[in-house]
Amino acid sequence: METKSNIYPRVMTAMMAAVISAVSPFALPIGPISLSLCTLVLYVAPYILGWRGSAAAALVFILLGTVGMPVFTGFQGGLGKVIGPTGGYIVGYIPLVVITGLTIRFFPRNRALQYLGMVGATAVLYTLGTIWFMFQSGNNLAASLAACVFPFIPGDLIKMAVAVVFGPELRERLVLANIHPEG
Repeated sequence: METKSNIYPRVMTAMMAAVISAVSPFALPIGPISLSLCTLVLYVAPYILGWRGSAAAALVFILLGTVGMPVFTGFQGGLGKVIGPTGGYIVGYIPLVVITGLTIRFFPRNRALQYLGMVGATAVLYTLGTIWFMFQSGNNLAASLAACVFPFIPGDLIKMAVAVVFGPELRERLVLANIHPEG
């Protein structure tokens, strides 16, 4: 028999995958990488789902895109997008939410450390994505960083700040509404 305790994670994981999928296609292309609000949703997801649920939601999002659903930036989908030059950034969403979620779990009241955890998680995302981009495109490190990382740092820092402010608030509201496992 399904209970609230085992239905909630499944439903919320599906809902978060849907939110990621709904936000990601709307993007502004800035060279080979597009600017979207996808990472903002990924920074907030661990506040709601924890690291495991967020990783599952990110994986569902990636699988939806891999099988051809137009959930990636620019309403693209397909295996070619995941194994193409920018695929390392897409796959990097999983360690991004895991690291962010673990930081939130171990420092639930310290927003400064949560922010630093997001910075570290984003550094891992950038590293994985840039290495894959270099491998696929043949560009050197300097050109890859200039195209795929440096333009996004200011926006990602702002998204992290927004997530650190609103993520705990959203989590608390879900607890108070008794629709979060801690509620």
